[in-house]
Amino acid sequence: MKALLLAAGEGTRLRPLTLDRPKPMVPVAGCPMVAYALDWLRESGVDSVVVNLHYKPEPLVAFVGDGSRFGLSATFSREPELLGSAGALVPLRSFLVDENPFVVLYGDVLTNLRLADVLADHRASKADVTVVLTTVDDPKRAGMVELNSERWIQRFVEKPQSWAGPPSCANAGIYVLGPRVWDFLPLDGFCDFAFDVFPAMLAGGARLRGFPSSDILLDIGSHERLAAAGALVESGHLARPRVPAAC
Repeated sequence: MKALLLAAGEGTRLRPLTLDRPKPMVPVAGCPMVAYALDWLRESGVDSVVVNLHYKPEPLVAFVGDGSRFGLSATFSREPELLGSAGALVPLRSFLVDENPFVVLYGDVLTNLRLADVLADHRASKADVTVVLTTVDDPKRAGMVELNSERWIQRFVEKPQSWAGPPSCANAGIYVLGPRVWDFLPLDGFCDFAFDVFPAMLAGGARLRGFPSSDILLDIGSHERLAAAGALVESGHLARPRVPAAC
């Protein structure tokens, strides 16, 4: 199985830690975030991953290499201009188009989710897209998803001023994507999944499914969340990456 690991952002909210490195190279309990991501992908059955890059990519490229130390194959997609979460797929069509499904993971997400459960639900439901969902304390700071009673997605609402739905419907930054996604991507330019592609897919009749999870799904978007992630690792609630060489 193949995956895209999104790692192009600048991580401005984690400065000064990101002044000399991309966000996924910021350490959590002594090991860069990207090591956790690659370890989770391998454990989840991914054997080939492409990492998109933009901001100060050199430390990440040097650390990841060809991916062999993580037990998978890694390649890189360099973006001179940021393409957005969905736009990152456009130059990768030849790499991913024959993979059904493939996985997208945001590079600042740490998790102990069993991806096998998500994949099983995705295939059984014949969904075109499955979005993993988590619980947030403040929906106004998250991308929220409205579901019907059968867990089919009705709409996406980014950082709603008011939210009447359950707090367990926040976009967790893990997607399982089928081939219909390619019909809704632009030929070039910036494009976002939640703002652009997923709403267009809904309007076009595609089947988008939510997968609420109570597992750890922590996006490290602030120094407070970075500290929380470190505490989860130190307490044993999140496993350290099983990487042969030291981080």
